[in-house]
Amino acid sequence: MHALTAGEARQAAVVRRRKRLLALAFVLPLLLFILLSFVVPIGSMLWRSLYHPAVAEMIPHTLVELRQWDGQGLPGEPALQRFVEELYALNRERQSGRLAEEFNRAYAGMSSVVKSTARRLGRLDEPALATEGVATLLDSHANWRKPELWRAIERAGRVYTYDYYLTALDLEVDAEQGLRVRQDTQIYLQLYAKTLKLALVITLLCALLGYPLAYYLASLPEHRANLLLVLVLLPFWTSLLVRTTAWIALLQTNGVINTLLTGSGLLDQPLEMLYTSFATVVAMTHILLPFMILPLYSVMRGIDPSYLRAALSLGARPLPAFARIYFPMTLPGLSAGTLLVFIISVGYYITPALVGGTDGQMISNIIAFHMQRSNNWELAAALGSLLLALILLLYWLYDRLVGAGNIRLG
Repeated sequence: MHALTAGEARQAAVVRRRKRLLALAFVLPLLLFILLSFVVPIGSMLWRSLYHPAVAEMIPHTLVELRQWDGQGLPGEPALQRFVEELYALNRERQSGRLAEEFNRAYAGMSSVVKSTARRLGRLDEPALATEGVATLLDSHANWRKPELWRAIERAGRVYTYDYYLTALDLEVDAEQGLRVRQDTQIYLQLYAKTLKLALVITLLCALLGYPLAYYLASLPEHRANLLLVLVLLPFWTSLLVRTTAWIALLQTNGVINTLLTGSGLLDQPLEMLYTSFATVVAMTHILLPFMILPLYSVMRGIDPSYLRAALSLGARPLPAFARIYFPMTLPGLSAGTLLVFIISVGYYITPALVGGTDGQMISNIIAFHMQRSNNWELAAALGSLLLALILLLYWLYDRLVGAGNIRLG
């Protein structure tokens, strides 16, 4: 082999550069799709859970005065006067309702208080506002005389805050005791625990139902297995909403199942199955079962059946031979199906919302509530960020205990 000349080396470098650019051109649409549909939304969610400038934009001068307050007793006269002036201006601009919503999140029950106070201040003219504004504020409601309210306002006015994460973990900051668990309500931790419990139950049911079916499909001739595999894939060709609605017709009090049970005399009264955790588990198991069957089937199809026959011919009993020879070889498919079903079920929203009711709700339903109804996007972002962190932690534990390299889809 002769050494390349300078011209040949430059030509080879140009060819390699063209190949890299061509490869990048093919990969670039996928990278842009991942960036726009995954990285940007998650980054926006993380940013919104920490960045909250709404209160600071509406009462900036009040917050400046509150920084000089020691947190004991009522704030000084300048801070109260500044707040009166800014609330008066917001009322004239018809923006006091926004401030009422923000205050209500920081201190429960303040929505109506802020609105009624703004209306009372709105009846004053500007000279009277300077002399009677503070007295009108303090006389309008007893909450304005509580130091803890003003401490909550000062915290709500911070542009960068971790308070929404504290709320998402059912924690609060007390002036005397510091960080503590909420004494009145512990909603979100219970919802996280319920979500993990339901996801685990659904994953176990999918494994128990999907493993025998995948084993049966793998043992059939290819033409018959493909025909039955179409039945496994058939739910994917039907709308998720239609499949969930079908379970409502089956599980409701006067539905198909209760009608058959009461009509046959097995039950005197219909069972309460709809709008329960039971309904959520049943419907989601039906919907997510193909995600367990397909990885198992693809792995089982590649296992040589002669291994098991050889163990039996050497004197092993069927069950020990299956457990020691066949089952370990199916673990990559079982790992993939388990991970798929568990992660999907943790973040499921539509099915629990339709069939679960209050008892069968998961954390995703509460996130949707704060985004669509309470309009508390910051808390929704904090809850979603914690859910993402929880899934990543579980995946890390799974990788440490089982090994992500053992996952195989086919």
